[in-house]
Amino acid sequence: MCGKMETVKARKSLILFLILVILGSTPLIWLVIQSNLPAEDPRQLPYLVSLMWVPAIASIITRLVYKEGFSDISFKLGGKKGWLAIGIALVFPVLVGVIAYGGAWAAKLAEFVVPETGMFAGLNPPLLRFSLTILMAVTLYAIVGLISAAGEEIGWRGFMVPRLVQSGVKYPLIISGLIWGAWHIPGVLSGIYSSSPNRVLSSLFFMLFAVGLSILWGRLRLKTGSVWPAMLGHAAWNQAIPVFTRYFPEEVPGVWLNESGLLVVISIMLLIILFDRVIVPKVFKN
Repeated sequence: MCGKMETVKARKSLILFLILVILGSTPLIWLVIQSNLPAEDPRQLPYLVSLMWVPAIASIITRLVYKEGFSDISFKLGGKKGWLAIGIALVFPVLVGVIAYGGAWAAKLAEFVVPETGMFAGLNPPLLRFSLTILMAVTLYAIVGLISAAGEEIGWRGFMVPRLVQSGVKYPLIISGLIWGAWHIPGVLSGIYSSSPNRVLSSLFFMLFAVGLSILWGRLRLKTGSVWPAMLGHAAWNQAIPVFTRYFPEEVPGVWLNESGLLVVISIMLLIILFDRVIVPKVFKN
């Protein structure tokens, strides 16, 4: 009986959370789209940062309404396993970038172009400059990126994923990815971010991308009990992939590369199979 009551409570909590996310996100998504500005434009920053904190705020309100407390979110690093999980989360976007963008370069779908300005400008050889920029992206800049990424992860992986599990939902990590991806789709369809000339196809690829990352970050969240791997992984992704995009521009942006590019999606799916089936179980076998 107790288990059934917990399941019912988790479902009610999940429903309220999703309703609050929709209510809080809708006006901000409308403002983002109405601005008709790309996501990189500084004028979009207030709207996008606010939007990224909607899931966290929705989760806090839900916790207060149902008197759930905050202990399960766990901001503890989690010892050795926690650090290993963080390491996996930080390395993952680099591996995706190397495979996808390196593959595009080898297939002559993108060029290796060193920006004239930016981090480590003038440093030679170019490969050293690129490598140091990526290193900074997944370390120092990932920490700075927590300002926005934490808002999403406190809500999505910190709250929603455990509630999906407690609710008895089948394939909770996949479902979490579909929900997270759908939340981004208006921006993709409007061409604000992660889009290509074929926005419908970009939306499909983006959903696959979202499911892949949700499986990894959700698994690390459940294995460690900590939200840090997901937060830092999300922040590192947001910082690292734009670096690859700047150094490996393609003729038609978004078709092969970027978050909704075919090569990026394929790379994510292949690496997710490796990490979720082999590496994560081996690291967290005890």
